[in-house]
Amino acid sequence: MLSRMQTPAWRCAAATARVPFRTNASGGSGTWMPGAMKQDTDLVHAAVSPEEKSGAILTPLYLSTTFVQDSVETYLQKGYSYSRTNNPTVTVLQEKLAKLENGAGASAFGTGMAATTSAICATMKAGDHCVITDCSYGGTNRSCREFFTPLGMEFTFTDFRDPENIRKAMKPNTKLIFSETPANPVLSLCDLEAISKIAKEGGAYHVVDATFATPVICRPLDHGADMVIQSLTKYYEGHNMMTAGAVISKTKELAEKVKWVQNVHGNIINPFAAFLVMQTTKTLALRVRQQSKSAMAIAEFLEKHPKVTKVVYPGLASHPQKALADKYHRDGLHGGMLWFDIVGGSEAGTKLMNAIQRPWSLCENLGATESIITACAVMTHANMLKEDRLKVGITDGFIRVSTGIEDVDDLIKALGEALEKC
Repeated sequence: MLSRMQTPAWRCAAATARVPFRTNASGGSGTWMPGAMKQDTDLVHAAVSPEEKSGAILTPLYLSTTFVQDSVETYLQKGYSYSRTNNPTVTVLQEKLAKLENGAGASAFGTGMAATTSAICATMKAGDHCVITDCSYGGTNRSCREFFTPLGMEFTFTDFRDPENIRKAMKPNTKLIFSETPANPVLSLCDLEAISKIAKEGGAYHVVDATFATPVICRPLDHGADMVIQSLTKYYEGHNMMTAGAVISKTKELAEKVKWVQNVHGNIINPFAAFLVMQTTKTLALRVRQQSKSAMAIAEFLEKHPKVTKVVYPGLASHPQKALADKYHRDGLHGGMLWFDIVGGSEAGTKLMNAIQRPWSLCENLGATESIITACAVMTHANMLKEDRLKVGITDGFIRVSTGIEDVDDLIKALGEALEKC
């Protein structure tokens, strides 16, 4: 009998423990001090050990499609067979993500949307129902309406600001509640604990897209959620280099369901992207703190500007859900995202976006070191039905801001000059 034929290939890497660089009961160089580390330390070191043979401090980049087996009888004894299923570099990233998000396991994907669709595939089938926020990333909205609905799944889009709306939308066949907090792009917030309670009472999973928050600000798995989605493209990667996504699960059983879907779909992250995300993750907290500080300064500047009619940022006292932000956002950090409207409506907003100069960049993406202004109506949320888009407040001139790490005085100066042209 083959020694590991009862263990599927997609499961083997997770079950294969790596030998630590050095163990010594008396401690010393190369050994870890006992006890849990704080988050900033985990961002750098979680799941990573110096390479055993050379002592290389970084996890090696394994650009290998396949892995040689010693014999038929010992197939998968080393944990790897084919990189569409598992890869040593990817495994370390996934273990790191699970640690950072306080989950039992993680699967890393080629894009954030691959993570989102895989989370849905892992928890729903034809005939099942999902209650989903009416304001989410546009690709999420489109996938539910145009891809999953024709496959026989049902979606109810509702306002997640009030958990009672979710409770009323629940059905006997509800298998998933899909929330997003802070929501892209309007920055509405969800009461994670209340929604998780509704999910458990209804026998459904609760998945949270927490891309805007990152684990530096909020870890949904700590508040009762079953899964968290991260578009790693955004804050984790944070340098506009790679696309990637992840689903982190609270239980091993759910993590294995997601991993199985990943293997079937073949949408695993490539090793090079995994390697880069591991490196950029080290500075995640440093970047998020700076981005949050700068975003607050920009929001306060805009709130006082005579040509600005509305500014929404979770750190402002004027945010309608400020109490919820203070409950769930750690250390007074509220992220790098904000949005605003100006006098003259959509036409003026479009004019400002066309006039803004560097260091601002007019483009898609968010969470990066570069500060970005996005015209959501024609970029990130163009695939929403116009009536749905307008219902949640995404007008044609809606101005979404992703604050980078540049000097905040330069950012405010460029914004002020663009506002004067409107």
